[in-house]
Amino acid sequence: MELLSMPTCSSRLPPRRLPGIRRRRWPSRPSVLCSAIADPSGAPAPMGQKTEYRDGLFEKAFMGLFARKMEKFASSAGEAADKRSLWDWDYESFVDVSRRVMVGRNRSQQQQVVREVLLSMLPPGAPAQFRKLFPPTRWAAEFNAALTVPFFNWLVGPSEVVEVEVNGVKQRSGVHIKKCRYLENSGCVGQCVNMCKIPTQDFFTNEFGLPLTMIPNFEDMSCEMIYGQAPPPFEEDPVAKQSCYANICSIASPNSAVCPKLQN
Repeated sequence: MELLSMPTCSSRLPPRRLPGIRRRRWPSRPSVLCSAIADPSGAPAPMGQKTEYRDGLFEKAFMGLFARKMEKFASSAGEAADKRSLWDWDYESFVDVSRRVMVGRNRSQQQQVVREVLLSMLPPGAPAQFRKLFPPTRWAAEFNAALTVPFFNWLVGPSEVVEVEVNGVKQRSGVHIKKCRYLENSGCVGQCVNMCKIPTQDFFTNEFGLPLTMIPNFEDMSCEMIYGQAPPPFEEDPVAKQSCYANICSIASPNSAVCPKLQN
């Protein structure tokens, strides 16, 4: 069976240390929700190269589901939406749909699309139920960090639970993403921030009531997710001043100190 043959989530990359974050090694657990890195080492490709993945039917179903939801917003007026089968989408086409959603929309509008897509994936009343089941406690933060590793592997690539400090308390509510698959494939700072980081933070913090801060590292494309920590206002977030990937982004503005997609 396809699900039984899927590999476990693992990585051999050495951890990157950040202030206030200490790592422990936790026992590896098998998961049926993991896209596998093709390289035998299980490590993402070096910066400047794209990691090759092997995606199973289960992962492609997630890609197709998200892509079809996004496609409704990506199609121009009078243009027919892409009607391909759920199983015919791959990661590149999913990223391309996200890129087309950005066209003609400012930063806030792009983030609103992601919010609507996320809400459409949930049954009615789900955010209220989440708030009841997972009030903003240490346990809820740690539980959601543990769930992130297997369930979002298809979207962001291999990750691991790490120990972080939230409000002076050390807890296992951090997730270290080795090299974000979404950022790696889009090559776009604005797409990372507007279509992933900010809307995901806002969704967990405002819809689910569980604070979440995401800290992308644009030097190596890794990312830290900290459940239980409230995100800063956009104007105070270091990403607001991030420049383009001039050499790999198709819509980059090399002469601008800040990615143009972050300025509107």
